[in-house]
Amino acid sequence: MDFIELVKGVLLSPTETFRKVRPADLGETLKYYLILVVIYTILSVIIILVAISSAWAVIAALLPALGLTAPAVAGLGIILIAIILIFVHLLVLFIGAAWVHLWVWLLGGRKGYMMTLKALAYGDTPYLLLGWIPFIGIFGALWSFILWIIGVKELHEISSGRAAAAVILAALVILIFIILIAAVFLIAAVSVIPGSPMPAY
Repeated sequence: MDFIELVKGVLLSPTETFRKVRPADLGETLKYYLILVVIYTILSVIIILVAISSAWAVIAALLPALGLTAPAVAGLGIILIAIILIFVHLLVLFIGAAWVHLWVWLLGGRKGYMMTLKALAYGDTPYLLLGWIPFIGIFGALWSFILWIIGVKELHEISSGRAAAAVILAALVILIFIILIAAVFLIAAVSVIPGSPMPAY
């Protein structure tokens, strides 16, 4: 299947498409994923540039004093943002697949880490196509979440319930961890505000 057919298949007939990509190796999977990431990165950079355009006039006026030119800084900034976005997506894919695979394995999935990675890589299609759009991106993320479940089910050949439980538990534990970390930082911030009550020991 070529790239466009894969995108259409994942979006419109995910069950059949996940079955077709079972034999796909790491190279094929990463090629597909990287094309999507590059598209996402280009569109995200455009949105970022539009968002900072109002402040750019002020920044550009200050650059000559630092011996820098606006085009050079803008060009370097765009390249750095693009590299960071691509690197972060690849890192999150491999680490995220390992984390989800732990739960998949606990719930009976025995087809290997590569199958979980493929479920996430192909399942990320709607997020990478829509995630750069403010507010709309959340729908792409939710759609991808559903596709992860379908992908895990088909590639590991387990029940829908087990696939859903694995993906939901993986996400839920991360969410709880983030909430706890945020609560710790909030409590620490409140405790240093002058006049705030000190915790009792």
